[in-house]
Amino acid sequence: MKVLVVDDSGIMRKIIIRSLNACGVSDICEAADGRQGLSTFQAESIDIVLTDWNMPEMSGLELLRAIRALGSQVPVIMITTEGEKQNVIEAIQAGVTDYLCKPFEQEDLRSKLDKYVAVN
Repeated sequence: MKVLVVDDSGIMRKIIIRSLNACGVSDICEAADGRQGLSTFQAESIDIVLTDWNMPEMSGLELLRAIRALGSQVPVIMITTEGEKQNVIEAIQAGVTDYLCKPFEQEDLRSKLDKYVAVN
């Protein structure tokens, strides 16, 4: 399984990657914003996308819309502090697969991954 982690915070990417490693995931690509994430998504065979919402260049929501516009149904999990009802509705309408609120526990991430992809 190959996971794409998209977050403008290098520290947050490291936290997510460490959590993924602890869940048995080692094939991980990372990107610092949605634009880089989309480029990586198009270049690699990605099985699941974990993306932040608020980023420069291209937000997680814009990335989600771009992935769906490509016709991809790859699971996209928004990892964010954006829990306001209107934001959740907007993301659902755009085709988000699930949400994970920051801060999160490793078991929360594992539970989300288990719902959508096979984890070792």
